Amino acid sequence: MSNVNQNNTVKLILAVILTGCASHPAEQSAGTTSRSTQIITQPIADPIIQPVRPYPGNYATEPNNQNYFASTLTGTYGDSLAVRDFIRHMVKKHRFSETYLNGLFSRANRLESVIRLESPEPYTGPAKPRLGSWTRYRNKFLTEAHINNGVAFWRNNADAVERASATYGVDPEYIVAIIGVETYFGKNIGKTCVLDALTTLAFDTHRRAKFFTLELENFLLMAREQGYEPRQPVGSWAGAMGLGQFMPSSYRRLAVDFDNNGRCDIWQPGDAIGSVAHYFSRSGWQLNSPVAKPTSPAKDSAVIELSTYSGNEYWLVQPNFKVIKKYNNSNKYAMAVHQLAQAIKQRYY
Repeated sequence: MSNVNQNNTVKLILAVILTGCASHPAEQSAGTTSRSTQIITQPIADPIIQPVRPYPGNYATEPNNQNYFASTLTGTYGDSLAVRDFIRHMVKKHRFSETYLNGLFSRANRLESVIRLESPEPYTGPAKPRLGSWTRYRNKFLTEAHINNGVAFWRNNADAVERASATYGVDPEYIVAIIGVETYFGKNIGKTCVLDALTTLAFDTHRRAKFFTLELENFLLMAREQGYEPRQPVGSWAGAMGLGQFMPSSYRRLAVDFDNNGRCDIWQPGDAIGSVAHYFSRSGWQLNSPVAKPTSPAKDSAVIELSTYSGNEYWLVQPNFKVIKKYNNSNKYAMAVHQLAQAIKQRYY
């Protein structure tokens, strides 16, 4: 056969192959969604995720996702009626491609470590001491390392912090302190595949299965809206993501593209800073208002009691304290954020 005929034959074969690739069913767009924001200087930790460009059309046709297509559900969850029902729900409600989700969940892993963390064995040991519970908790976060790293994080990202404070009306030290308590300023973001974690929690645990099923739904929507390769994002064992540890539903409602570069990347300091500030603002934060102050024992509901080794502390808490608790509904958590914020602010200035 001549070289010309060989070249023509090769071209014909390639044309047929490319036509076949283009014939994969496409997952259709979920429609308009709210976008998020981002500002970045230099990250404390290496970026965990490099999302692809936001994709406005049929996300399932992206090259990185074509290998997820499958006609049937197989793998760990191949016999799971719950997963099959969830796939049908996503197809009907959000117009995902069934073959795309079949392929994606065929590669999902059940994480035994996540099951153990969500459903631990009942504690049968000696009663845990209540005395000093606040002292022990406080000592995890009010350390020299936390304070110094908080100051460094603020200085490295000063433009983003100050602009987020001005944009959303949130005191800058509290933006920094939340990130410090959640991920040690980006050093402890988590290494668990979010898709695997949420799939395990939704279909292999019971205590909060409904909650995690909704978070899995939001995660898939988030991945489609933002153009994330769905097995790439990593986070905590419970599916919390980024420097501020947003769950997918919080990401979709409150994360922001603070540097206006077309992507919402809360694994980078800039977007994380803007997103935390937006979260606080939407939760009712009052700029330059008190958070808590020491007081005497009282029956007033605004007074909280915290146990130290030398006795109980009593604090009169203000509305901003309750805003912090919307991030994590714990008095000790909110007080740790408050005191770390004040310590970082004192050293920063």
